[in-house]
Amino acid sequence: MAQYPRLNHLAIAVTDLDAALTFYRDALGLHVERVEHVEREAVTVAFLPLGNGESEIEILQPTRDDTGVAKWLAKRGPGMHHLCIQVSDIETTLARLAAHGAELITPQAVQRPDGTRYAFIHPRSAFGVLVELYELPPSL
Repeated sequence: MAQYPRLNHLAIAVTDLDAALTFYRDALGLHVERVEHVEREAVTVAFLPLGNGESEIEILQPTRDDTGVAKWLAKRGPGMHHLCIQVSDIETTLARLAAHGAELITPQAVQRPDGTRYAFIHPRSAFGVLVELYELPPSL
C-alpha cells in the first residue's frame, strides 16, 4: 500500500519562547513534549504534539541574529514560519520538484543525527509558503 505524504509539523517563529509557551502551553493547554537546542539551525525549539502525536507544533526561537529564522522574524514578526510535509522518499520528491521548476533552498537532503532527512522549498515556488520536507528513518 502506498504511503501518502502527511503533515509532520507547523513551525511558528517567535522572539520569546517563554511568552509563546504561556499561550500555547498554559492558555491553550497543549503539552510540551520537549525543548531542544538545534545548533545547525541556531534555534531553540519547543515540540508540542497534536492529536495522537502524528503531527505537532514546533515553536522556534533563534539563538543568533544572523540566521534565516532571525532574519525572517526581523522582516515579518512572529508567526507561522513553515509547514513540514513528511514524505516516504525525499530524493524522489526533490527530483520531481526540480523537474517541475521548483526553487529548492536545499537541493540535497540534509541528515539529522537521528537519521531524519530534510530539505526546504522556497516560498516563491509554493505560493508564499516555506515548505519543509521530512523523510523519517525506518525506526521512527
